[in-house]
Amino acid sequence: MKLMIREHWPLLVMHIVQLTLIVAVYWLDGYRNVYTALYSVFLGMVTLIVYVCWRYTSHREMYNRLEEPLTVLDESAAGSGGGAPIAKAVRQLLQAQYALCMARIMEMERRRRQHATFITQWVHQMKTPLSVIHLLTENESDQRLSDIRDEADRIGRGLETVLHAARLETFEEDFQADLVPLKRVVQKTVNEHKRMFIVNNLYPQVEVDDELTVPTDEKWIGFVLAQLLSNAIKYSAGRGRTVAVRAWRQGPETVLEVADEGIGITTADLKRVTRAFYTGENGRKYRESTGMGLYLAQEVCSRLGHSLQIESTVDVGTRVRVHFRTVPNLTSM
Repeated sequence: MKLMIREHWPLLVMHIVQLTLIVAVYWLDGYRNVYTALYSVFLGMVTLIVYVCWRYTSHREMYNRLEEPLTVLDESAAGSGGGAPIAKAVRQLLQAQYALCMARIMEMERRRRQHATFITQWVHQMKTPLSVIHLLTENESDQRLSDIRDEADRIGRGLETVLHAARLETFEEDFQADLVPLKRVVQKTVNEHKRMFIVNNLYPQVEVDDELTVPTDEKWIGFVLAQLLSNAIKYSAGRGRTVAVRAWRQGPETVLEVADEGIGITTADLKRVTRAFYTGENGRKYRESTGMGLYLAQEVCSRLGHSLQIESTVDVGTRVRVHFRTVPNLTSM
């Protein structure tokens, strides 16, 4: 109703001006019958009111649709919209826009899936030469081969990051919730980073109770922990001695913490380190920083229903905590 009033108020003003001009012309011409003039104005206003009522009745559905916000996309093309020509034209326009929009969405989805498939296939193809490099550099007594193996490990971790970033687009299709023993995930991930710990002269300190289980997806939470450990090792090299992985119960939650003794994060950067490609001040010191590790960790935790908390002090260290909500009925899923 409000939309129709806003649309027709110029017509109302124009009609009143027109009636006033007609009465004024007759009055100046010497026709001075006031009652007849008022009766003419009355008939003109009644005619206007009848027209507006008919207009609202015949276009009511169209006005209501234009005023009410959409909750789903296909609502824009639903309904009859009324039988008036302008209502039919608006309905046809909305239907055409809806069809065009859906066609564009389907095309974008096709391209996205094609790109994700290409990335996945490319990563798997790159893993084959990496495996060959690892076999050729097993002799760690040669420092040059050892350096090549370290760089191959870095490439492998980068490929895993790319693979998981691509799979993030289809997260729901690659998600399986279960009660996961937290210590098993921690030990597996720490073992995968054993070489990084050794090369950087760091000692992993694991303090996780054997009985702790959390409702999550084991593969994805392992990826999150791998990102946190990689960051902790990279920014602790040459500064700290240990990287601690701890877990404990905290009310209705289970908390997993990765703590390092590295360079820390400035207060200005702390609120932005989970943004994609944001490297901050530390990124200027470490050229290998991509700004994707904490972003992907945050995204995965959000989709798993966990929360990520970061505390850091410059030149003291960083603590990253993952909070797992306890879900008592998960075992029945």
